[in-house]
Amino acid sequence: MARSADNTSDAGGAEKAQRGIQSVEVGGRFLRALADVRAPMTLADLAAAVQIAPAQAHTYLVSLVRLGLIKRDHLSGRYEPGPLALQLGMLFLDHDPAYRAAVPRVAALAASCGFSVAICASGPQGPTIVRYAHAGSPLHVNLHVGSVMSLSATATGRVFCAFLPPEQWQAIWQQQQPGGTPDAAFGATLAAIRERGIERSIDAPSPAVSSLSVPVLDTSDRLRLALTVVGSTGAIDVDWRGPVALALLGTAAAIRDAIAGTPE
Repeated sequence: MARSADNTSDAGGAEKAQRGIQSVEVGGRFLRALADVRAPMTLADLAAAVQIAPAQAHTYLVSLVRLGLIKRDHLSGRYEPGPLALQLGMLFLDHDPAYRAAVPRVAALAASCGFSVAICASGPQGPTIVRYAHAGSPLHVNLHVGSVMSLSATATGRVFCAFLPPEQWQAIWQQQQPGGTPDAAFGATLAAIRERGIERSIDAPSPAVSSLSVPVLDTSDRLRLALTVVGSTGAIDVDWRGPVALALLGTAAAIRDAIAGTPE
């Protein structure tokens, strides 16, 4: 009998020890909601997703914003992942074979071609710079880790649209261009990018700045990252088969070879 009582006591103690802290779990549900929707959310939408009252949600969000896990856009009032969430995401990337293979090769590419190179990954607001290898003269454009690329206006964004399943970027399109929908001409552009395996922007979206962008695909042809070389228009050669384009394509191919057979 004593043994049975001891077992019951042990089980109860283990259950109590595993209960955790409810407020932390609720905070995690806010982050999960933003990750699932992959777009900025209103207070009401977040409260509904987390299944708590808006007034209570606001209290949680004040603390999450203060910590930097979530940030609030002062113009729209919507909430999105904050800078601390980005830093945690970067720690996760350090364990991604594609990213780890890309970092030294992108650094070597920037040094050899003389132009800055960005590594972009899919983020909740769109293609996001997760590594930026500086080279050459400063550009009249503010690109840095955390910069989000337009799906329609940048070479990087169009590469993501070309190589990701539509359901993974159409919601972001609506977020970036409310009320707009991709037209037939944009669909033809994406088909051409898939055929070439490379995209470019000339004097767009920033004047006097041009770029070339390529996908990094794994052996299953899934998009893992995008690499984008950026330089001043007139200084950077953006010919489809020019030296910069060939070096960029070669770097993407080298990363693909490096991650071939690597467990995810």
